[in-house]
Amino acid sequence: MKAYVFPGQGAQFTGMGKDLYENSALAKELFEKANEILGFRITDIMFEGTAEELKETKVTQPAVFLHSVILAKTLGEDFKPEMVAGHSLGEFSALVANGTLSFEDGLKLVSQRALAMQKACEITPSTMAAVLGLADNIVEEVCASIDGIVVAANYNCPGQLVISGETTAVEKACEAMKAAGAKRALLLPVGGAFHSPMMEPAREELAAAIEATTFSTPICPVYQNVTASAVSDANEIKKNLIIQLTAPVKWTQSVQQMIADGATLFTEVGPGKVLAGLIGKIDKEAVTANA
Repeated sequence: MKAYVFPGQGAQFTGMGKDLYENSALAKELFEKANEILGFRITDIMFEGTAEELKETKVTQPAVFLHSVILAKTLGEDFKPEMVAGHSLGEFSALVANGTLSFEDGLKLVSQRALAMQKACEITPSTMAAVLGLADNIVEEVCASIDGIVVAANYNCPGQLVISGETTAVEKACEAMKAAGAKRALLLPVGGAFHSPMMEPAREELAAAIEATTFSTPICPVYQNVTASAVSDANEIKKNLIIQLTAPVKWTQSVQQMIADGATLFTEVGPGKVLAGLIGKIDKEAVTANA
């Protein structure tokens, strides 16, 4: 079965999408439509902007979404997903790809999500850190032992888990992870504590926007970050998407479930090859490709 996967924040690079814009009339039309919807020329930042400009959450999230979704649309008849999944922000790209959300609604939600997350990041000093070389349960136990808010946020692949929370709690957790035998525990250059309770104000704000958006029955199941299982019911997809901002990204578990359900080829659609790399670490037999 053909599985299509969509990357999240962090996959962006200067020049992303420029070749699509220049070589496809459909891509150009969609990029220009995006500029109108967003109210600024995101294409200028994507094609010519600095890494610093691209790193702003309000730019990064729509940019990665647009690259993924427009690339999928240019595949035409070749694009026949039998299952989809996206890492964090990538879940919105996956939901446009499988027909749950329209292009326009998906972009509006991603833009609102980015702005809501940016605001939440400014309330309390918070951050994320990558922990390498420890079993998931050890990471969870260490987080639970720390005073303050710090939780497991991204289950990326075995031996690679990202934690998230208040800056001081995350820093303490990193020291404790090293003491527990982690190969590395390093702070990430992110704006705040995504996929943690620190995102509750953003979740509330985004919930209202998601509730007001039409979700259609998808053409194939989406393996959602929150459940790591196949979901095809539009209302259930909506509910899981609202929870996603404050819940962990169960990427390892999602990929394992997709393989158990018959995925034979994982095609990454969007900037970079991060997910293909993670999938190879989750299952060495897995076949990956890039669109």
